[in-house]
Amino acid sequence: MKTILRPAIALLLVMTVLLGLAYPSLVTGVARVIFPARAAGSLIVENGKLVGSRLIGQPFSDPKDFWSRPSATGPQPYNGLDSTGSNLGPLNPALIAAVKARIAALHAADPGNAAPIPVDLVTASASGLDPDISLAAAYYQAGRVARARGLPLARVRALIGAHARGRLFDVLGEPHVNVLELNLALDDLH
Repeated sequence: MKTILRPAIALLLVMTVLLGLAYPSLVTGVARVIFPARAAGSLIVENGKLVGSRLIGQPFSDPKDFWSRPSATGPQPYNGLDSTGSNLGPLNPALIAAVKARIAALHAADPGNAAPIPVDLVTASASGLDPDISLAAAYYQAGRVARARGLPLARVRALIGAHARGRLFDVLGEPHVNVLELNLALDDLH
C-alpha cells in the first residue's frame, strides 16, 4: 500500500505547487507586464474615483443614460460571482413575462419611439454581465437620451458612432458599443 500511496501523494504535492502556484503566478506576472490595464480588470477611473470596468456591465435606469443589456445574475444584477444565463427556454413563461416587462419599461421611458426594439435590450446574455450593446440598441435609445439631456439627436448619434467598435477580426460578433464608456462620454459633454 505504501508503494502506491507515497508516489501518488508526492505527485499530488508536486503538481499542486507547479500547476496551482508556479504556473498561475508566471502567467499573471507576464500578463501584468504585457497588458497591465487588462490584467488589473480594465478598470475605469474618473477624477480619481473608480466608476467601473470595461468588462462588466452596470445597471442604468435613468432616462438620460443608455441602458445596458439586462443581467441574468440575481438577486444583484451584474454580479460577477453569479455569472450565468437564465437558462430559460424561449417558451418558458418566466422568460416571456420578463421580456414583456422589459418591453413595457422601454415603451414607458420613450412612448413616442415606434421603432422595433433590438433583442439585446430585452434578453440577457449567456454570462449575464455584458458591458456592451449592439449599435441598433444604442441608436434605439438615442432619442430618449438626447431629449433627457437636452442635446441634439445628431450629437448623441455621432457620439454613438465615435464609440462604436466593429467585429473582431472583421468577422466575429456584431458592431457594438460599451455602455459605461458611452454614458461617461455623455457626462463629459455637460
